Amino acid sequence: MKPSHTIRPVFDDPNLVSAAGLVPVLRLAESAGLHELLEGLSVDSPNPVAKATSVVGGMLAGADSIDDLDLLRHGGMARLFGGVRAPSTLGTFLRTFTHGHVQQLDAAGGRLLAGLTARVPGLLAGADADGIALVDLDDTIGQVHGYAKQAAAFGYSGVRGLNLQLATISTPIAAPVIARARLRKGNTASATGAGRLLAQTLSTARAAGVAGQILCRADSAYYGWALVGTAIRHNAWFSVTARMTPAVVTAIAGIDQGAWTTIDYTDAVFDEVEDRWVSDAEVAETEFTAFTGRRKAEQVRCRLVVRRVKRIQPLASDGTAQGELFAAYRHHAFITNSPLPLVEADQRHRDHAIVEQVIAELKGGPLAHLPSGKYAANAAWVAHAVIAFNLARAAAIAGDQPRTRWATVRTRIINVPARIATTGRRLILHLPTHWPWADNWELLWATATGPPAAIGN
Repeated sequence: MKPSHTIRPVFDDPNLVSAAGLVPVLRLAESAGLHELLEGLSVDSPNPVAKATSVVGGMLAGADSIDDLDLLRHGGMARLFGGVRAPSTLGTFLRTFTHGHVQQLDAAGGRLLAGLTARVPGLLAGADADGIALVDLDDTIGQVHGYAKQAAAFGYSGVRGLNLQLATISTPIAAPVIARARLRKGNTASATGAGRLLAQTLSTARAAGVAGQILCRADSAYYGWALVGTAIRHNAWFSVTARMTPAVVTAIAGIDQGAWTTIDYTDAVFDEVEDRWVSDAEVAETEFTAFTGRRKAEQVRCRLVVRRVKRIQPLASDGTAQGELFAAYRHHAFITNSPLPLVEADQRHRDHAIVEQVIAELKGGPLAHLPSGKYAANAAWVAHAVIAFNLARAAAIAGDQPRTRWATVRTRIINVPARIATTGRRLILHLPTHWPWADNWELLWATATGPPAAIGN
């Protein structure tokens, strides 16, 4: 591919836009009730609906800082959208948020998810009464630089930043959407507030049409009564990685050697500790009582499922049977109250890693930076990013690209160049000929502008 030497660039066309896909995506948001939900914001700033949708629109098109939101004001964008605000105005808007306003926006994002699932039924496909929905909790550190960032601190990763905790909803056949997210001080413990976050997520899932069984998954940082107790109270299953406490180690050592079942993985699993790909393992289970240090009512009888993988270089043995056992294998244990068969229970738990992909997409998009020095403004930025993420996921489903990642949605659907023409009182978008994903774009347009899907479809 070689550029022509006869090109002369001139920025002089007022009828061109570089992100024509924002039109159907924001129409989809409007039809799902976004504008009505944003009217509930009591933030001390005029026209909060227009400003919030401007922030979301900029994020959908690839903005990862306040200055990048200026991409909404090029060419003919003012003819396609009303109420687009300048980056300086949007920055001031974000800085007017308080903690309470962020919670209002977070709640609006949760209710929007219900509107999107009604508009795009495939968003949570397989979550009907006969299916299963998967709720995953995790957190990550967003690195920041400079000392003007409020609430920044050194957390568990040793990186100075702010802590983002989030919960996703998915099904075995539907990619995850974000139910709730919150920004916290950088040195906040992972499990802090996990019970409340899970309760909000389960309510959001039910409101979004999840009628089947819910399985809540988390890693060992969330191993505790707060998460497990909330799942039990909401009649959900839990699957939480167990910490290697003395009680867990003793339970593993007590498993009979004939109880182990071999698994041959269809796709190899990467073992981060041993820095290698693993193609087989063994699993077993035993009865277990978790949280025996708590009062009787909070002690949980459950299954302890253990997966073990042979070490490449066994540790030096201390000569005891237990020493030999733990020297030769690496053990990965989790507790669960699900009645799933042993191998399936292990598979479902390992699939918790899907939440890492959501975190990666956020950090590859609007959360590449936390753009303000003010903590509440950054928390509001995160809440807008959640709305944008779910809109991008819904747009991918409506465009018949159910497993497409956000960056790919931007490339194929959103950041499509177009020229605006006028006929009578109508605007016409002239899109590129031979666009490889034109059919997907038109499917999204039909969903965004057509009547709601029939009930039961």
